[in-house]
Amino acid sequence: MINFLNLEYFLVAAEELNFTKAAKRLYISQQSLSNHIANLEKEFDVMLFNRTSPLTLTYAGQALAAKARQILDLRDETYQEIQDIKDFTTGQLSIGVSHTRGRFILPEILPAYKSQFPGIELHLIEGNSSQLAASLLHGDIDLMIDLLPLNVENVETIPICQEDILLTVPDKVLDEVFPGRKEDIKNRLALSPDLKLLADCPFVLLKKGNRVRTIADEMFEDSQITPRIVLETENIETVLSLSCTGMGLTFYPKMFIANDPFSRSGLAALSERFELNFYSLNYARAHGTLGIGYHKGHYMSRATHEFIRIAQERIPRRGSGQ
Repeated sequence: MINFLNLEYFLVAAEELNFTKAAKRLYISQQSLSNHIANLEKEFDVMLFNRTSPLTLTYAGQALAAKARQILDLRDETYQEIQDIKDFTTGQLSIGVSHTRGRFILPEILPAYKSQFPGIELHLIEGNSSQLAASLLHGDIDLMIDLLPLNVENVETIPICQEDILLTVPDKVLDEVFPGRKEDIKNRLALSPDLKLLADCPFVLLKKGNRVRTIADEMFEDSQITPRIVLETENIETVLSLSCTGMGLTFYPKMFIANDPFSRSGLAALSERFELNFYSLNYARAHGTLGIGYHKGHYMSRATHEFIRIAQERIPRRGSGQ
């Protein structure tokens, strides 16, 4: 009968292809690791490693490595399902979300979740969309929060709320670029936020590669203008801070605005304090849907079910500004 511990140790050795490094990673002696590998080789009556330098997997070792992870995942899912059936008093949940989005979304979900399910151990994994997608695909996280559609195979998604990108226009810039015409320009932008009208204005933008910047570049191209970019940054909060000083126009997700990003009062307070104007854009990709994704091929624990339920209850209500 296959020993799960032997399989776990074999997988680490197969990843490292070095018994010394694998033993250190497992906090066991090299001799102990060799014994576990030898037990597996005796179980299957094959050699799993070519004892060469560097170490390599035999064909049988490659076949076992491909199946071992599936066997261990199935074991973990079985234990998890049985624990859920038992009493749901203990468990764990791993959540993947971007650094910035997590700051605004998780405070709406996690306190309520922890209050209802104090026995569930929460793990937060932060990263960009591609990193989180890889983590979800490999089973390192139970779910991820991101804009739909998610670029991951075999994933089910549940929409949570809208995430709109707004055009942010400081009064200071309008006074400088359109002396004596500020109110007229603001009225025109309120009717239709035409970027051609703002072609001579300075812009503070995120660096290329960010979704908000990609959408901004698409709108610039559609409007056939080359923006006057005075600064680029990788931090989305920095662009808003600089726009507040009047340094330039920018694009910013409505959800991230002010201390209470889910209420209209946050938007209004920011507008009044810094003399900023926010305009909804006439561009389809500036209006996205935030959702939760989970791997449909994996067992969904009750911990995951309950997290999704609470998110569905709290985020849309807050996001509507009501």
